[in-house]
Amino acid sequence: MPPPAPSFRDPAGECCSFNGRVLRFVAADALSEFEKFLQTNGAREFIARRKFVSTRRLNENETAALRAAPEWQPLFNAQPAGAVFEHERIPFPGYPHEWPPEMLWAAGRLTLELARTALADGFGLKDATPRNILFRGSEPVFVDALSFERRNPADPIWLPEAQFVRNFLLPLLANRRWGLPLAEIFTTRRDGIEPEEVYRFCGPLEKFEPRLLSLVSIPTWLSRRTSPDARKIYQPHLLADPEKAQFVLESLFNRLERTLNALQPAAQKKSVWSDYMTTHSYDDPAFAAKEKFVNEALREFKPARVLDAGANTGHFSALAAQAGAEVVAVDLDAACAGAIWRRAREQKLNLLPLVVNLARPSPALGWRNGECPSFLDRATGAFDGVLMLALIHHLLVTERIPLDEILRLAYDVTNSLLVIEFVEPNDDMFRRLTRGREALHASLNAAVFEQACAPYFEIVRSLALPGTQRWMYCLKRKGGVR
Repeated sequence: MPPPAPSFRDPAGECCSFNGRVLRFVAADALSEFEKFLQTNGAREFIARRKFVSTRRLNENETAALRAAPEWQPLFNAQPAGAVFEHERIPFPGYPHEWPPEMLWAAGRLTLELARTALADGFGLKDATPRNILFRGSEPVFVDALSFERRNPADPIWLPEAQFVRNFLLPLLANRRWGLPLAEIFTTRRDGIEPEEVYRFCGPLEKFEPRLLSLVSIPTWLSRRTSPDARKIYQPHLLADPEKAQFVLESLFNRLERTLNALQPAAQKKSVWSDYMTTHSYDDPAFAAKEKFVNEALREFKPARVLDAGANTGHFSALAAQAGAEVVAVDLDAACAGAIWRRAREQKLNLLPLVVNLARPSPALGWRNGECPSFLDRATGAFDGVLMLALIHHLLVTERIPLDEILRLAYDVTNSLLVIEFVEPNDDMFRRLTRGREALHASLNAAVFEQACAPYFEIVRSLALPGTQRWMYCLKRKGGVR
């Protein structure tokens, strides 16, 4: 099987991920500048802090072996590289259309921090897109190592400023003010949201509020007066004094940072599901039994990689991370995913939260659907353990997904362990979801559930949670560990 198509948007080089390796083919005319950047104090510092993807140049023997491998030959033939570099592989890539606002904000902070540090080293960040960043757990990592170029010391302009506004500030503003989901912005737009789009959300008085005035209204008004042929906008405006140019840029970064900080998502953002852990229908003995059951399964199977599907605010995601697993926690509620991110940061957990609806998972995006793989493509076979707690009744009732389809999905995603909670139709939450159509699920019970599991999983053990109509199951994938 050949590697997928490489990245193509940067003429300085291409990047491709295949068979667990991430390789970057750097064009000959960009090689010297790229290696000089990697040797700067700033790049070394960020690599040491694990904020910048670690990078090493392949030696001649390693490059020759790649060139001789049939699966890599098309890349060498397409663009002769000056050198090939290998990056560390970030365990599970999550993209901006799957981030809660907290993660977009953290990615913006890292972008400005890198831009400011590179400035002191004589380099400039040539683009400002969140697609330059992946998350290792809850921590952002800058992965587009070719995004830096030698800058003219007399140049006071940071060309990506408008891109930073479109991709970080305006999405955070629109989400904070009008609740516009980040998925709606980044799924349909490659390069963020324009001021003119946000302007249409504004009421007559809102347009004159200080933050909206500077970020939205004035750019919109000016765009109506600017001729598309006004080429002078894009011509260099060099200053005689390099120190003055640097001062102007540092002032710009400070202003952008202040605006970004003012748009930091609220810590106590509420939603329909964000209070579930304090309002759920379990009493203390039932919840303690559920927690013990999950902990025992984690200790027995010791999964290295865990998917918590329907994670809510991450209580059980945190248990898996504390047990030593690398955890991806998905929930359709952005407020819940944001709460998980905060917990992971505070407790230093290896836990990546993503806003994903399993009934409508993130599709493949980009040119020919090849730039961002779908969530299911990334998840299939990627986990040693899957938690599906208080989830399947939502999929059964709200989304009308057949039980067999839910179990097939779990079978595809896990390599070994599945811990799943079965909720009987006479449970209060189940009945609330059915809205008077209980008859549709009248035949569903624990015996039917176990029978449905049989083609895919072996039941290791089960537990009826005391005082509830719920069962916990520890299941082992049939067919051996993949």
